[in-house]
Amino acid sequence: MANCITRHIPNFITCCNLFCGCIASVMAFQAKYETAIAFIILGAVFDFFDGMLARLFKVSGPLGKELDSLADDITFGFAPSAIVFSLFKEVHYPAFLMPMETYLPYCAFLIAVFSAYRLGKFNIDPRQSTSFIGLPTPANALFWGSLVVGGHDFLVSESFNAIYLIGLVLLMSYLLIAEIPMFSLKFKNLSWKDNQISYLFLSVCIPLLVFFKLSGFAAIILWYILLSVATRKKA
Repeated sequence: MANCITRHIPNFITCCNLFCGCIASVMAFQAKYETAIAFIILGAVFDFFDGMLARLFKVSGPLGKELDSLADDITFGFAPSAIVFSLFKEVHYPAFLMPMETYLPYCAFLIAVFSAYRLGKFNIDPRQSTSFIGLPTPANALFWGSLVVGGHDFLVSESFNAIYLIGLVLLMSYLLIAEIPMFSLKFKNLSWKDNQISYLFLSVCIPLLVFFKLSGFAAIILWYILLSVATRKKA
């Protein structure tokens, strides 16, 4: 009886991640960005524990793997797309783009498309067992959520416009599937020699959070990308 229950616990936790992603998406479409990012973060917590529990109970299987990817694309792909879709409704449009104002917000869903592609690659790529190739979807979702919440006043001002937002969507979508090795924060031990990059990364995170506050999470993701590129090795 105990085995029958425990083998379903990881998938239940994965479904909780999916549920959080659905709520985050609804909140995003209503431009309730703070609530949306809160549910994205909660989904990330569930995403962390489903894999850990699957390994703990030794019940990992193909169903859990597929369900996890589907949940991740909603929470870390579709939900940030919905956030950016709503932001497109608020940003300033230059005069020459005004005829496209109704259609350009749909560019936001490139994030969901490329997130799905990235998750599919991850499932079949043996190189990504200890590190990543391309930007992980949770990092991308956290980037968008914290950027929109923390930098909202700037993003909807005349200093920023839809052209920059389109460029940012295209750049982040590319980084999801780019053949760029990105380090993992998994520590095998606490030695400096084996974890130099991780320690360097973490040492800069706190000042970024102090200086940029909530939008500091977006700055941390950019720091993560830059450090990965600067220290990358052949995958």
